[in-house]
Amino acid sequence: MLQVKQNPKYALVVPTSMGVRITPAAGQPVAASDTFFMQATSAETNVASVASYLGLPVHVLTTFVKDSPIAAFIKQNLRARGMTFEGAEVEQGGPWGYRHQFNIADSGYGSRGPRVTNDRAGEVGRTLNIKDFDLERLFGTEGVGILHLSGLIGALSPETSKFCLELARAAKKYGTLISFDLNYRASFWAGREKELHDIFSEIASVSDILIGNEEDFQLCLGVKGPEAGGKDIAAKIDGFKGMIMEVKKQYPNASVFATTLRQVVNANEHLWGAIMLAGDEWHVVEPRPIHVLDRIGGGDGFVGGLLYAILKGWESEKWIQFGWATGALATTMLTDYGQPADEEQVWSIWGGNARVKR
Repeated sequence: MLQVKQNPKYALVVPTSMGVRITPAAGQPVAASDTFFMQATSAETNVASVASYLGLPVHVLTTFVKDSPIAAFIKQNLRARGMTFEGAEVEQGGPWGYRHQFNIADSGYGSRGPRVTNDRAGEVGRTLNIKDFDLERLFGTEGVGILHLSGLIGALSPETSKFCLELARAAKKYGTLISFDLNYRASFWAGREKELHDIFSEIASVSDILIGNEEDFQLCLGVKGPEAGGKDIAAKIDGFKGMIMEVKKQYPNASVFATTLRQVVNANEHLWGAIMLAGDEWHVVEPRPIHVLDRIGGGDGFVGGLLYAILKGWESEKWIQFGWATGALATTMLTDYGQPADEEQVWSIWGGNARVKR
């Protein structure tokens, strides 16, 4: 089973492209709003927030637009979340040069589903380069418990694909555990299908933890599985188990495989579940109703809780339970990442205890 490196400087390291997310107040549509909530965001720091808010050392590898007020906003936010960071400062290059991405989100309400628009032209994160980081210092001297990679960064540009691949190779060399959340995005893969399939397959081949939603394993790695979505996700659990067994056969280096399960009742009520294979032991959380303020980030919250539980050295049954609960927590917050007050709060969510604590 998994062996986390002892006494690393960083429990968790995440490479990412930071941006900002703007969301209308009170669940209103974007076009009908003139007031927006702005936050610093990325899928990978969404994952890392569970560990950082619960007191583990988290480090972010990224890149910034030099002298940008948005970059300053992002840096301040990462500090407030208890994260350290490093990355190149890239000259903007004029008004048509580099910038941090904007994510424009309508959270939806009731029967009106969420809509998300990504404005990523000139995104500085697409320049992430392995030459800007000292991998021997990071993995060899300082030490890292888990390197968490996301398919969003892996597919962002040819440069970031190479960046993630080189990070995975270095982490493997120094005995750091590798977590890979496949995070398929069709628009990122367009015209690069063969190239990205090969890169994702190599990263998956050295990973210790492989994570996806219902269709990521199928679309990224070409493994057959059940149709995603639908009205009775619980009825497909055996099909997803079969899919995971096929992934395990193709990628035997990994010892943990997990996928979330989501059935949407309406924008504010979902059935939320998960499946995990740890070694040869299955753990299943049957889909249960959760209340949703904003669904974006729930999957990242699940991954964050799963990795936190692994880093803490808990028995595997608790990994999926804690991940399920931190995913549910994230959907109750205006930010697209969970901000757990303590472990007790998370376990109360798992136990269905929403009573007031005084």
